[in-house]
Amino acid sequence: MSSEVREFYERNVESEWERLDLPLCRVEMASTLRLVDRWFPPRGEVLDIGSGPGRYALELARRGFRVTLADLSPALLERARRAFDDAGLRAEGFHAADACDLGTFAAASCDAALFLGPMYHLADGDARMEALAELRRVLRPGGVAIAAYLNSWGLLRTGLNDFPRWYRDAAFPRALMEPRSYTARELRAFTATHWSTPPAAAGELRAAGFEVATYAGAEGFCGGMAPQLAALAADDAEAYANVLAFAAETSEMPQYRDAADHLHFVVRKPAP
Repeated sequence: MSSEVREFYERNVESEWERLDLPLCRVEMASTLRLVDRWFPPRGEVLDIGSGPGRYALELARRGFRVTLADLSPALLERARRAFDDAGLRAEGFHAADACDLGTFAAASCDAALFLGPMYHLADGDARMEALAELRRVLRPGGVAIAAYLNSWGLLRTGLNDFPRWYRDAAFPRALMEPRSYTARELRAFTATHWSTPPAAAGELRAAGFEVATYAGAEGFCGGMAPQLAALAADDAEAYANVLAFAAETSEMPQYRDAADHLHFVVRKPAP
């Protein structure tokens, strides 16, 4: 994975830590932890690949998993280490690693894995398949992972709030019907990234040898509505709490998941 991606996250450690406190991103966390609770084993070794500052890893540790963190950014890993210390929790290790080369970790060494960042920063299809091969290698037979993709079908709607001027180009919305990659210069405020679609993402995962059990739209029916959710959270905490819970509960419904920004696939490594 490129140094450009690592440097972006090195510059944005605290904003990445704080991101999951935003009202829309709290839906993402709730829907993802719902998948963890439904599909992960009750205990065991979990590898969090692309762990960032450790927000999800902390929740796994609180659930009693033995969790190891791996990320491209040493600065994010140091932030995660401090968070674990502050929470009085223990991780098995904090490793600087590229998702395309997880040689630090033995084959069949974890019962479950989170893979929530790598696939949307790998523009090259061969690199994405390398990363998925590494994920499959480190999972034990029958092991489960949650793999995330950015969904251009959902970003088509989100763009009305986040990047409305892009729609001056009539070709832009049509291009989002298919997967595509963007450079950091094109995205301006973000780094190089790959936007997929639900069929393309599922196809990649199956081509890599995984069984797809289910997938959720991480934002549920709230996708594309960050300003509205922020206003609701500020003005009516009770209403926001109900929306948060119901958005997570319904995040696997096809009419919502295919229009969310993030697709979170539950995949399994087949047993022999």
